[in-house]
Amino acid sequence: MTPFDHFKKSNTTDNLWLYILYLAKKEPVWAYNLRSQIEKNFKFKPGMVSAYRVLYRLEVDGFVESQQEGRRRVYKITKKGEEELKKAINFFEEIKEKLE
Repeated sequence: MTPFDHFKKSNTTDNLWLYILYLAKKEPVWAYNLRSQIEKNFKFKPGMVSAYRVLYRLEVDGFVESQQEGRRRVYKITKKGEEELKKAINFFEEIKEKLE
């Protein structure tokens, strides 16, 4: 694996929470469509179980909340989730500035 391949993996599939929080901030999400939404918006496809596990963990930790809407469990970002997402965005912006 090249250094760039490792960098890309560690900033995509290994940090899936970032992409899930971003999507949940734009609009409510549900587990079944997360993989396709991530692929459409970010051009990579996480594992089938990965998205479910990360979404579950985000809810347990209070970064998203869910409610049942018909047959779907729909997830929305919480204030705590928005703060965590902002921290990640700021971190990437700082790194980008330092590398330029």
